[in-house]
Amino acid sequence: MVDAFELINTPHILFGPGRIKELFSQAGKYGSNLLLIHGSGSFLQSEKGQEITALLNDSDFQVSKAGVSHEPSPAMVDEIIQKNVSANIDVVVALGGGSVLDTGKAVSAMLRLNEPVREYLEGVGVKKPAGEKLPFIAIPTTSGTGSEATNNAVISEVGKNGFKKSLRHYNYVPDIALVDPELVLSCSKRVTAASGMDAFTQLLEGYVSEKSSVMTDAWAREGLKSISRSLERAVNRGDDLNARNDMSFAALASGIVLANAGLGLVHGFASSIGGVIEMPHGQVCGSLMAVVHERTIRALQASDPKSRALEKYVQAGMLFSGEKGRDKTDDYYLEQIIRKMYDMTESFGMKRFSHYGLTENRAAEIAGKTDNKNNPVSFSEEERKNILLSRL
Repeated sequence: MVDAFELINTPHILFGPGRIKELFSQAGKYGSNLLLIHGSGSFLQSEKGQEITALLNDSDFQVSKAGVSHEPSPAMVDEIIQKNVSANIDVVVALGGGSVLDTGKAVSAMLRLNEPVREYLEGVGVKKPAGEKLPFIAIPTTSGTGSEATNNAVISEVGKNGFKKSLRHYNYVPDIALVDPELVLSCSKRVTAASGMDAFTQLLEGYVSEKSSVMTDAWAREGLKSISRSLERAVNRGDDLNARNDMSFAALASGIVLANAGLGLVHGFASSIGGVIEMPHGQVCGSLMAVVHERTIRALQASDPKSRALEKYVQAGMLFSGEKGRDKTDDYYLEQIIRKMYDMTESFGMKRFSHYGLTENRAAEIAGKTDNKNNPVSFSEEERKNILLSRL
């Protein structure tokens, strides 16, 4: 018997190399006045970026643009709104990494409201969004956050009383997710590694989540297969389109998984850390992933060796062992997945928190603010602090 589950709506997904050419036919369904949210990095200078710019210049669209240089803050979103609220925008298109997609998602919602986004953030504001938004097309140029398939936009503010919170509504899922692996070919090794570890984290956390279901498990397993085949190849051979294709799929799958199954302690930490120090989200996930999952596995081995979550860790270990069949013990496969996570953490150069200015005192503060979310093991505040200190 299949257990009861819920599944939120997904975007209209256009996946595959070359799909970027369909941007204008898709955007044209909504009108001719387009707001393009883009990154300020190197993508627009790449061959594909220049191709898209040329297509924009030659199109019949009236195009307004807004650049994003870092993770979106309330001030950034509000500024874009004020510059475009009177422009009669028909469709918002976000072309970039997770921060760009989250910015576009928030802008598509707040252009309808023309109010400060802070007032609608979970745990910060006092208002609940009604779900109205402008049509939104998400086009990822990294393979990590899966924001092209989620119903929330992560907004952060660093400093005293800082936060990293979501603007969330079922209707905020992008109308169209245009996922073209060719757009990721120009990603640097550093960005590929950090974003890939984010996707890996989301898939594994969602897979073992207390909220997982038969549907999210199916997406998570397929995404983890792609990670096991191609994350290291994509990092080390960035021009390998097959590897990029796998990673684009893995990121997309991770978005669908997290939107429905939730996430675990790694992302609980990421939410708290994001309001305290400026550290790229993928680096946070990559730094914490191995130690959090190892301690979760050890706790389950001691307290609940027959648990569903531990069996899923065994299945993940089988995937990443590269061995066919199940002719070893469960403990063997658990050690395989733990070792693989630590190997990637080191080989990909995931930096420790002190590199970004985190101190022991702030680590204790972060541990106190962090919840276990849907982690299969609930760690105490002291245990959470010790996890952080192990990566200081």
